Amino acid sequence: MIEKKNFFLRNIWYYALPGGKLKPGKMLAKTILGEPILFARSRNGKVFALRDICPHRGIPLSCGRFEGDEIECCYHGWRFDTSGRCTAIPSLVEGQEFDFSRLRVKQYLVCEVQGNIWIYMPEGNSEITEMPEMEIPMVPYFKDKPYQFVEVMRFPCYLDHAVVGLMDPAHSPFVHRAWWWRSGRKFFHEVKKFIPSPYGFTMQRQKLENMGRGYWLIGGIPEVEISFRLPAIRIETITTKNNIICNLTAVTPISETESEVTFLAYWNVPWLGAIAPLLQPLARAFLNQDRQVVIKQQIGLQYNPTLMLIDDADVQARWYFQLKTEFARATAEGRAFVNPVKERTLQWRA
Repeated sequence: MIEKKNFFLRNIWYYALPGGKLKPGKMLAKTILGEPILFARSRNGKVFALRDICPHRGIPLSCGRFEGDEIECCYHGWRFDTSGRCTAIPSLVEGQEFDFSRLRVKQYLVCEVQGNIWIYMPEGNSEITEMPEMEIPMVPYFKDKPYQFVEVMRFPCYLDHAVVGLMDPAHSPFVHRAWWWRSGRKFFHEVKKFIPSPYGFTMQRQKLENMGRGYWLIGGIPEVEISFRLPAIRIETITTKNNIICNLTAVTPISETESEVTFLAYWNVPWLGAIAPLLQPLARAFLNQDRQVVIKQQIGLQYNPTLMLIDDADVQARWYFQLKTEFARATAEGRAFVNPVKERTLQWRA
């Protein structure tokens, strides 16, 4: 049975946005976990994030201007530096003393790796300025190289439903039917071995015998490894003798009714970059198939039905809820996280 109580994990890294969408000297407003956040990139390329509300009259700072490396509010010109500290109040006259240390905008810890901007979402109004022990998810093999392909789409659903759909192995023949992928007419008996991995689990590397037509693009029968980790990160690594393709799919909770799914790809296949523009509409169509199912799902969910999970196809979904619950409890109790996933071989038809 699926736990109906909705809650977002705190004290954890969330995917914020692709770094390429934030140019030097520019800012971008987003809502994450229901909080208004202003992302900006300074002239020297450093990314920072502040609460997107001016403490003076409550207007969003994103409505203002980015002057130098400071945010200027559009209402009264109050200015804030990259740490959220107020540096100027134009209406003050000479001789009027004011303690600027009293005025700060909440600063969020952000980090940019492999072309991706991640944000650490702490509990309540607390601020974290030092790097936590939890590492940021990394795509293997590509070190500091940025992504080469990105597609972003909003899903009108709560985070859990987007994540469970992301790891669901049985929906593909019914949802993802396309001439360039799978027809949906054939079913195969799948046997996969899973092991626990940091804050999640991993489907161990194995040959992909029953593959979609799209995989032939990289030549030969590939080996595939798929890992999932909290809060909502899926990394798939596809390798052949000479080629490597990795994709990172992240689900970012915008609010309790909306989530953002970001799909990014990395590869070492020289010619793949040339046809990337042709792949964009295919990737968009693939994600939109999931989105359309989610839209239909909301029709039934409004009646608060009891949702059931089965073995073995839904075990990954069960693991997700167990992982999420354990992380929340460990955080509340101030103890180390203990991975509840155990090594197991799963079987299903898909």
